[in-house]
Amino acid sequence: MKEMSTWEMVLVGALVVLVLFWIGPGIKPMLEQSRQAENPDWIGLLVPIIAVILFVILLISMV
Repeated sequence: MKEMSTWEMVLVGALVVLVLFWIGPGIKPMLEQSRQAENPDWIGLLVPIIAVILFVILLISMV
């Protein structure tokens, strides 16, 4: 793979800084909401993960 030139690295760095400034103001309220939230709904997390695992097993068994 070809190495990035200097201007490409500067452009990527500037883009990262802009994204951090864009999402920065929303981080503090998000952390406050997460502290005040109820316990997570583990079933809502586990069902999609189990579905993906079963789908991958199905795909592997079809080969």
